[in-house]
Amino acid sequence: MKTETDLNNGNVNMARRSFLRYAGAGVAGIGLLSAAACHKDHNVTPTAGVTDVGSGDVGVLNFAYALEQLEAAFYLQVIATPYASMPSTELTLLTEIRDHEVCHREFFKAALGTSAIMGLTPDFSAINFSSRASVLGAAKAFEDLGVTAYDGIAYYIQNPAYLGIAGSIVSVEARHASLIGNLITAGNFTSSDQVSTSTGLNISNAPSAVLAGANVYLKTKVSATSFS
Repeated sequence: MKTETDLNNGNVNMARRSFLRYAGAGVAGIGLLSAAACHKDHNVTPTAGVTDVGSGDVGVLNFAYALEQLEAAFYLQVIATPYASMPSTELTLLTEIRDHEVCHREFFKAALGTSAIMGLTPDFSAINFSSRASVLGAAKAFEDLGVTAYDGIAYYIQNPAYLGIAGSIVSVEARHASLIGNLITAGNFTSSDQVSTSTGLNISNAPSAVLAGANVYLKTKVSATSFS
């Protein structure tokens, strides 16, 4: 069975190949992302024991990077230690989600370069990875949180290229959320706590609310003081 290190190495090239597709392809896209990666923000006051994502577009990318690190770590664990009697179809589907999340994580890491926040340490002690109900319940929480996170942070994006990237990734996260919902309850691809029945729009969460949920599963706590 592959270790997380093996998976990281195996997927980093896939992430880099996907880099131009996410950026819209072309030299201009590379230039925009490289500029963000080289920019460091020094205006955020650090809090002891907490990693802040920063501000501006780099802060937005770091915010997304933190969430993708968490999701990737979760699915790596799910596939490394499958829950009891996991059907082959579910193993295939969850493996595909794992690969997507690792790709997302590596994309943001490459885009941010030296501006990327340090690797975060997850805390999955509240999740019983041998239980299907516990794993899928956590997966639903992560995917739903991810979709509302991208929708909530989009208002702060200044560079149109990043808005396009966020739109591409959140559409994948929404597909994940629908799949997990259907695995939990057949035919239930969404619910009223995610999509407003009155507007037909996905519900969004402010970065502070998103991180309150994410930090439950992180030993290294994350803040987004510039986006509160």
